[in-house]
Amino acid sequence: MTATNGGPTPGSDATGARPGAGPGPARGDTVSAVVRQWQAVHPELDTGPMEIIGRINRCAALLQQAEDAPLRRAGLSRAEFDLLGALRRTGHELTPGELARETFSSGAAVTKRLKQLTERGLVERRGDTRDRRVAHVRLTDAGRGLVDGILPDQLAYETAVLSVLPPGDQAGLAGLLAELLGRLEGRMGALRA
Repeated sequence: MTATNGGPTPGSDATGARPGAGPGPARGDTVSAVVRQWQAVHPELDTGPMEIIGRINRCAALLQQAEDAPLRRAGLSRAEFDLLGALRRTGHELTPGELARETFSSGAAVTKRLKQLTERGLVERRGDTRDRRVAHVRLTDAGRGLVDGILPDQLAYETAVLSVLPPGDQAGLAGLLAELLGRLEGRMGALRA
């Protein structure tokens, strides 16, 4: 798409295509339509970031809406599974604060999930012997068995979701997302310091 003066839009080459954006408007996803609409309203602005961040957000929303089938069958939400998974993969007790950091959740959300998981007999809490305000959380045998039973099915489900991309593209996407996430985490950590 060209700007109103007949030249290429900002962030595009002489043909009007954005560098690295692939076929551009020929894409049939929702974000392409949103980008075209914004380009019509503000042709002077570079909408390139929307093509990345918009697609990441849209993919995340669709994956959350679909809910993971193996988790749903087990009566777990993704957030609950992440909490159980954090306890399983670290292999030791964690405090609610540590669980919040491990799962990128708020303290209040972790407290609510822990209450539900405790009622189901999947985790148990014990008080700290030195500080009564601190709790330590660990998986029960039932919780460990549930995580170990679900994980292979969950990974198979995620493999099926990603099968629309060839393995090489999956590896490339994983690498790019890892680089982006690492830089964002470093930047956000520096802002909090």
